[in-house]
Amino acid sequence: MGRVSQAQAEENRKRVVDTASRLFREQGAHVSVADLMKAAGLTHGAFYKQFESKEALVDETTAHAFAELARRHTSGLERNDGQRDAAQQALIDVYLSVAHRDDPADGCPVAALATDIARGSGGDEARRVYTEGVADFADFLATDDQDGIVRLCTLFGALVLSRATKGSPLSEEILEAAHADLTETG
Repeated sequence: MGRVSQAQAEENRKRVVDTASRLFREQGAHVSVADLMKAAGLTHGAFYKQFESKEALVDETTAHAFAELARRHTSGLERNDGQRDAAQQALIDVYLSVAHRDDPADGCPVAALATDIARGSGGDEARRVYTEGVADFADFLATDDQDGIVRLCTLFGALVLSRATKGSPLSEEILEAAHADLTETG
């Protein structure tokens, strides 16, 4: 089998990072390299041609997920003509939705990666990126009347609890209560 071109190698790496970002948010960083590479449509051996270790991949996918989140915030501002309060409201509406609850693979990395980062998945780089991402998200949520950290904790807590109670009436009640609290006081 011949060598892949540099362009193909870069495309393969991007595919692995995209796939890992989704799988880690959906299933956690404990996903095996073999399962990850199978999902990316590549061989297990190809992983080590692209990444030094799984820890390095967790670091890179954490950065990838938070860059994606920042792009969503920016595009939300653009869609709302730079009106921060309207962009925040749109984010709250989406964040506390059943669709977001049911799609962690494409959802917020703050909620999806918290446990893995707390347990030391990835390295210092993953923790640094996660911490900066949380701070940036809180800054985006801040208003004149409410601290962004409090608002983020409400979003995060509601989403995690709603996912944990999915299938019960309590799950949607949690989302609705948090939404009401953030929209009434925000």
